[in-house]
Amino acid sequence: MLTLYEFKFSAMGSPCALNLYCNSQQQFDAIALLCVEEVNRLENKYSRYRSDSLVSQINLTAGTSQSFVLDAEFSALLEYANTAFTISEGLFDITSGVLGKVWDFKSGQSPKTEEITKTLALVGWDKVTVNADNFFLPTQGMALDFGGIVKEYAADVIAALVRSHHIKYGLIDLGGDIAVVGPHLDNTPWQVAISDPQTPSKPIAMISLMSGGLASSGDYQRFITLDGQRYSHILNPKTGWPVKGLAAVSVWAPQCVMAGTIATTAMLKGEPEGLGWLDETGCQYLAVNQALNIFRSTSSSH
Repeated sequence: MLTLYEFKFSAMGSPCALNLYCNSQQQFDAIALLCVEEVNRLENKYSRYRSDSLVSQINLTAGTSQSFVLDAEFSALLEYANTAFTISEGLFDITSGVLGKVWDFKSGQSPKTEEITKTLALVGWDKVTVNADNFFLPTQGMALDFGGIVKEYAADVIAALVRSHHIKYGLIDLGGDIAVVGPHLDNTPWQVAISDPQTPSKPIAMISLMSGGLASSGDYQRFITLDGQRYSHILNPKTGWPVKGLAAVSVWAPQCVMAGTIATTAMLKGEPEGLGWLDETGCQYLAVNQALNIFRSTSSSH
């Protein structure tokens, strides 16, 4: 008899949870352990917050003659990042994390224009040549930041891992980045709450999920208010300034990593361009602007 089991843990700076229908507690515990190990592996490899990660090693040697041989997974993620850069017309850029050093969201002050200009010289995925046998960042101070990809990718990887152990019903939640293994045992969808941008502890909507992945991007967790204007922590890699217009975007797509890229790109495009772009992707979405108006795709379940 299949029973729903839950395991909560912390990873990638976020509260995470596994919700799986398994034959026994023993089966669930064994799978949960494998899942946590895999999330930890990805964090240890791709986190820029870990000084011993491969990404940190690459960033540390930017502008030097040292190069790295990349494995198939790392190469595939860079290929994905390249695709995301292309379809977003340069807005989704994994070299733009350095802009975060210029903006201190606790200070209540915006950085000087010359600081932004100086840092923008270090941004630009198109400046990087990807060669798996000889990969390096060309300029000192440049850095890779997989923050907008790796947690979503991890959710998809865990869902695949779970399915490989013949689990057909379940949901993976890595800090709000969600991958659905399959619906509930009775074939009903999972109900996922979407946070109200002004009161994140309150849901502004509920999404029904049967499959695929869901990811959200928003300005409600980190922002700065200057002269009465609210600025998001999401920074435009072309201008170096925070985006304005949309407060939050949630997207559900066949893969969580795809949903995350689309949601972030829509935030970067702002309103109304971001809403038009969401419609063009054909993905299902829910977007909220600064006035708390809600915009949805024509279908609201997946």
